[in-house]
Amino acid sequence: MDTVGIVGAGQMGSGIAEVVAVAGVRALVHEPHETPLHASEVRIAASLAKAVNRGKLDADAAADATGRIIYTTALDDLAECQLVIEAVTEDRAIKCDVFRLLDERLPREVILASNTSSIPITILAQVTSRPDRVLGLHFFSPVPVMALVEIVPGYATSPEVIAATEGFARQLGKHAIRSKDRAGFLVNLLLIPYLAGAIHLYDAGYATREDIDDAMTLGCGHPMGPLALCDFIGLDVIDGICGCLYEEYGRDEFAAPPLLRRMVAAGALGRKAGRGFYEYSPARSAALASR
Repeated sequence: MDTVGIVGAGQMGSGIAEVVAVAGVRALVHEPHETPLHASEVRIAASLAKAVNRGKLDADAAADATGRIIYTTALDDLAECQLVIEAVTEDRAIKCDVFRLLDERLPREVILASNTSSIPITILAQVTSRPDRVLGLHFFSPVPVMALVEIVPGYATSPEVIAATEGFARQLGKHAIRSKDRAGFLVNLLLIPYLAGAIHLYDAGYATREDIDDAMTLGCGHPMGPLALCDFIGLDVIDGICGCLYEEYGRDEFAAPPLLRRMVAAGALGRKAGRGFYEYSPARSAALASR
């Protein structure tokens, strides 16, 4: 593939655009308004500069990647793409609206992929006239660092589309795994009960937040403890995934813990809000981002 579209210029969409451009592929980033596009441009520039400073990318390669990223408010510009990746907020209704619009405006041959972390792909595919050309392509945050991509075929996804997308993942230097089209796929089916269990322990007063996190970083070798990871992902995102999984499976381990829901209602969403299970001053947020 030589031209890929990304719909949504938030943290995930920006990360996807960066890895696409670094791999030598043109990335067209779409938002209906200029403000999030400008924020994405700043975010990607900072990430590329960090990669150069750490010796993971040379300055010329970073400059070339920057030149391959195009920001646009015109959805019709994505018509030249072979693949368009939706990376908007994790809300089923919003994602379905995006897929309807993409299906109406883009040529039939364009593959439509979702970066959803939990919503069944067949649900998104059925709002289009091309369910055979829709699948899940789930990246992990931070996208330039995390090697994994989950590829999730829907009920009607064609073998050719699956093969083309697996080839694209290799083109990006990612390791692709294939999951059945069930809410949560592979990673979140394993991860969410673990995070919910940590929240229940903390809420019940079994241990401090620090001791819960130290138990898993120092005792199990995890790079980040579960409560710190909740803050990194975003508590609202975890709440949404819990809702999707509980709706699909009806099992208690997937239900959002009451404390999680109260924190989301209070706006304590984690790092992006400056507070979650931990408090994040601007200085601490900058230090964490530089790791």
